[in-house]
Amino acid sequence: MVLICRCVSDAVADLDIEVLFCVCVFFSVWGLMADEARARKALPPGSRTFGAGGWRRKATRTWILRLGSSVLIWTALMQLTSVWHPRLPKSSPAACFDGRGAATAGGGGRDLNGSTNLSVLDGEEHALYGSRSSPPALLPRRLYKSNGYLKVSCNGGLNQMRAAICDMVTIARYLNLTLVVPELDKISFWADPSDFGDIFNVDHFINSLRDEVKIVRALPKKFSKKIHTEPFSMPPVSWSSLKYYLKEILPLVRKHKVVHFNRTDARLANNGLPLRLQKLRCRVNYKALRFTPAIEALGNKLVSTLQRSGFFVVLHLRYEMDMLSFSGCTHRCSAKETEDLTRMRYAYPWWKEKEIISEKKRSEGLCPLTPEETAVVLRALGFTRDTLIYIASGEIYGGERRMRSLRAAYPRIVRKEMLLSAEELNPFQNHSTQMAALDYLVSVASDVFVPTYDGNMAKVVEGHRRYNGFRKTIVLDRRELVKLLDLLEDGEVSWDQFSTAVMELHKDRMGQPSLRMVLQGRPKEEDYFYSNPHECTGSSRIRHTESRKFDI
Repeated sequence: MVLICRCVSDAVADLDIEVLFCVCVFFSVWGLMADEARARKALPPGSRTFGAGGWRRKATRTWILRLGSSVLIWTALMQLTSVWHPRLPKSSPAACFDGRGAATAGGGGRDLNGSTNLSVLDGEEHALYGSRSSPPALLPRRLYKSNGYLKVSCNGGLNQMRAAICDMVTIARYLNLTLVVPELDKISFWADPSDFGDIFNVDHFINSLRDEVKIVRALPKKFSKKIHTEPFSMPPVSWSSLKYYLKEILPLVRKHKVVHFNRTDARLANNGLPLRLQKLRCRVNYKALRFTPAIEALGNKLVSTLQRSGFFVVLHLRYEMDMLSFSGCTHRCSAKETEDLTRMRYAYPWWKEKEIISEKKRSEGLCPLTPEETAVVLRALGFTRDTLIYIASGEIYGGERRMRSLRAAYPRIVRKEMLLSAEELNPFQNHSTQMAALDYLVSVASDVFVPTYDGNMAKVVEGHRRYNGFRKTIVLDRRELVKLLDLLEDGEVSWDQFSTAVMELHKDRMGQPSLRMVLQGRPKEEDYFYSNPHECTGSSRIRHTESRKFDI
């Protein structure tokens, strides 16, 4: 009986209530016609024209009773199957699983209780999303009265947008809204024309979340014709609590029917959300946001190629022109380079900080390490000369001139352009977000991940690796490192003293299980949710890994 209910739920979940009503009416009328035919056949030949009125009144009452019963049964069945998710025996057919346990529907991933059935870069089992022999069954759709539509235009690079999408789904779920498939940033520094469907698997995104929130590809045409204007547009307040969305945003949605968020970066608080919503953020990030098959396939090839060579490290060398210009970090840059970076910073009005003292920012640990500094730090951390290092980044500012010392220290440095043919990379050229997706997949699958700056990619990858079993991520303490680097350069400490100090500094900064640091009223300074989603890693997993050694 349980199995039948679940299968019926999957079968009818896609039907609108109007369709169900028509089905009920059809079967009721069909039954009435059948009853009338049988009744007329049973009447004596001479009595078929007499007493027909009484018979018809009786038939009408029967028809009304049949119709009402049908509607009641269908409604009860839909409500029951939308909220009841019984545990099926392991022998039950996979086609009727609901995806909340260890079966299929979310696509590879972990359920919200922490059990692992992830096929996305899950430890050593899979480097990328594994292919399935058969498509997963659809989850039962959550039935709710939508309060309106939420349109969002994400801003920033791949990982800033990725985190924002998770937040927007969570907000839509909390406010009972219908979410329109997000629009991606096309106007920032990267100027990538890619749409959501060019980066992520749209069908999987919609279907894997259908038991939580309704997601549509676009606003309904009939709805768009009614408003004849652009939807009400606004940027929500950064780091907002659920109370803000309930008190400020929901009334706007009810008034305007459609609300458009034109900025989405860090618009939801790190902490203070119910556990179920924190786990929903994780579910979106690690289960619903799958890259397109083309990106997955090429990423899988990269990972396989690297793994065949054995142990490999991903170095997120965030020494690109946009980062240096935005941060104002010009240490070891020429006067001409400094001038170019400053000019670029003033060219982008949404970069608010203009006048920057580079050395001050560096001393505060707010600058990415240079390639030269990175080579020294890697050696101090114990990485040997023969370590295979994959560089996950765009074009390094200064080119080979700035990479010379790093390549001399670690000759086995590779990039995706060295591992893939020009023909394979050609579809991704001039699409920086798609290229970043390849680096993301390799970064999550690596044996060690070392970011030289704590930007969005560093944080989101760190969180993904924690979720995948606390895979080693070395979070560099740049503030202390630059002090040590300057002391070493000035000859005030020996190499042995420097190396010992660097190792000691990072012994507890290698992705071990921990709780996020919460700072009330200072969300920018506290730990980012997506760098350490401890609600989703589970206390049992933390206890299990407490004794693990995080040596290099």
